Amino acid sequence: MALPGRKLDAAPTEPISIQAMSTALLTGYPGFIGSRLATKLLADDKKLRVIAIVEERMLEAAREAAAEAGDRLEVIAGDIGERGLGLAAEDLDRVLAEVELVFHLAAIYDLAVPLEIAQRVNVDGTGNILELCLSAKRLKRLAYVSTAYVSGRRTGKVYEHELVMGQQFKNHYESTKFQAEAWVRELMDQVPTTILRPAIVVGDSQTGETQKFDGPYFMLRAIAEAESRGQPLVNFGRAGAPFNVVPVDFIVDAIATAAYDPLAVGETLHLVDPDPLSASQLAETLSLEYAGRPPRGRVPASTVAAALRLNAVRKRFGGTPRESVIYLNHPVSYDTRRAVAILEPHGLRPPLFNSYVGPMVKFFKAHENDPAFART
Repeated sequence: MALPGRKLDAAPTEPISIQAMSTALLTGYPGFIGSRLATKLLADDKKLRVIAIVEERMLEAAREAAAEAGDRLEVIAGDIGERGLGLAAEDLDRVLAEVELVFHLAAIYDLAVPLEIAQRVNVDGTGNILELCLSAKRLKRLAYVSTAYVSGRRTGKVYEHELVMGQQFKNHYESTKFQAEAWVRELMDQVPTTILRPAIVVGDSQTGETQKFDGPYFMLRAIAEAESRGQPLVNFGRAGAPFNVVPVDFIVDAIATAAYDPLAVGETLHLVDPDPLSASQLAETLSLEYAGRPPRGRVPASTVAAALRLNAVRKRFGGTPRESVIYLNHPVSYDTRRAVAILEPHGLRPPLFNSYVGPMVKFFKAHENDPAFART
């Protein structure tokens, strides 16, 4: 296999036989990160086939998205919440016999998700993936996408090798992703694994493209609302708390690269901005880019969260859940020494926010009134 990011030989003139190809299993397709990762993997390795497991309700959309990739991207029906991933017997047998790489991205990312749903998808789903990996005859690597927020309510510096530190959690998303990562770690001596922990993911650093305006985009919603009404722009939350965001293209490149690097086996990598802006700096940068003027004054995070309890306010701000506001007040940072050691030799480093705020805001402005980008 060719390493992602390295120059590939010219495509062969004759079709490559199935037997000569490697097979990767992907969950989380056709999601924001999953669809981009499939494209990246297939572009970087011409001898790779990708099988995407997709739940029934998303099959049509997934097959439409996969059509452009040709026959090297196969979409099959399944359900990670079930033993055997809900695959038909013949599909399960084929996956167990062929798969060499597993990319497990599927999860419930909703900060307001009920515990039962989060448990089924985030924890049981990961356990079922691990069960498959233990039985896969040719498995070389599991790339498991966790989250930096398995740190829960911890403050100060969080290191990549740490997980169980007696922390509490802000929501069921964090707690179930913690449970899932703990399960992955328990089996790392049996399953060759790389754990990847992204921070909050925003749009592409070059184009600004994203699928939903959630997370920090609620700041842009607030700026746009104030600008349209001629009102003052304000900061939100604790001024000095770091607010860690990373663009999706860096996340995709990092996942694809780490999954092929032998030095990343058994490693946990923080895919975060090592020098994030504070919440106030982020708000100021977005305000200047969108409106050409800085914010004045500050609204406490508790006031914002209280307002977002009202359906009318939530709808006006694109469906932003009040649970997201707590991240403005959370003084935590993430060490990246292992991520740097693995990824920098491949030329990968998260770009500074100031270098991609322009495309991010430009894309938002072009689509801010499109209901398709609202969080539902």
